[in-house]
Amino acid sequence: MSPNASTTRDLAWIKEQLQSAIELEFSTLPVYLSSMFSLEVQNYAVYNVIRSVAMEEMVHMAIAGNILAALGGAPQIRNIRIHFPVKGLPGGAEPDLQVGLAQFSKKQLKKFLRIEMPDLLVKQVNRDETYPTIAKFYKAIRQAISDNADAVRAAVKAGGPANQMGDDIGFTVIHDTPGVDSAKTICDAIDEILEQGEGATTGNLITPNSDEYEESHYAKFASLYYGHCYQEPNPPVELSTQTESLFFKGLPIGWPEVINTLAVPSDGYAKILALDPNAAAVTADLSAFDNDFSAVLLALDQAWNGPAPVAWKTLGSAVHSMVDLRVLSCFNIVRHQIPANLVTQLPELYPNEIEWMKDLTDLTKPVLYGPRFINANPL
Repeated sequence: MSPNASTTRDLAWIKEQLQSAIELEFSTLPVYLSSMFSLEVQNYAVYNVIRSVAMEEMVHMAIAGNILAALGGAPQIRNIRIHFPVKGLPGGAEPDLQVGLAQFSKKQLKKFLRIEMPDLLVKQVNRDETYPTIAKFYKAIRQAISDNADAVRAAVKAGGPANQMGDDIGFTVIHDTPGVDSAKTICDAIDEILEQGEGATTGNLITPNSDEYEESHYAKFASLYYGHCYQEPNPPVELSTQTESLFFKGLPIGWPEVINTLAVPSDGYAKILALDPNAAAVTADLSAFDNDFSAVLLALDQAWNGPAPVAWKTLGSAVHSMVDLRVLSCFNIVRHQIPANLVTQLPELYPNEIEWMKDLTDLTKPVLYGPRFINANPL
């Protein structure tokens, strides 16, 4: 959804942007999980850090869904389609950023840091965009909620057809409750997303007491990039783009063994598969993953929009399918090698994408397939 889809930032605009927020949070998951699934052994700090961020992105997606549902909207999830690689994120956030599905690497980590970059640091690199960060996007929604507080309260009071999800597992839920300001509850929920993502409201990269002083997503990824845990400098140093590395001098974090998967081209390997003698087996594994991924989206959609009595069971089905994604990728897809002669043909097959693919894949070594995250749900 474009940030200019509506010129008036009223309740209708808020609901449009909340749907974009759902799609925005979703868009980060395939990017992070592709790197996580490329780890040969998945019990290192790197795996746990990426997994923790991915889990919180799901929480943020759920919070956005609950806010939209509270305002009378119906979260649309089953048909979300992000065609990677993509330039810019949903909602008009970070329009200069090109991001795609690739193995874990320093260069991919720099993309992650750009996605989660705090406003404090973005201001220092002079990005003059409407939404140079995800935080700017959410802050625009938050301001519109404050500006339309009476309409927001009335919408929550009126209710809507969609369910609220997550009361027992930490997701913020919004109900019309006597003595509780629903507009403030929604703003607090957005603040939770902001703090877990970028932190930095107090000049560092740690979330406040309400979020248990957890490292922000930016700090978690930066610890992997610098190879050391977050640690406040002593004596204290002001956080900036120049001093950032000084905040990561804690215990060392080892670099994991990474499977050399090919950065997924925009056609989902179609041109390669057309020439691969092992295409039938590869396609079967790729499709099994895509179908399971699609089942996750469908189950999440039904959790919000299906019958309330079975919403929890439907959500459980989505969680079960997400666990299967790791198995389908790590034990099937990434075990298929792309024939060496096809690797040499990549410049001819993908002349407009080869530089991006070379940047995120070592083409001098054996190259393997990676998951595509294609939504196979019928439109």
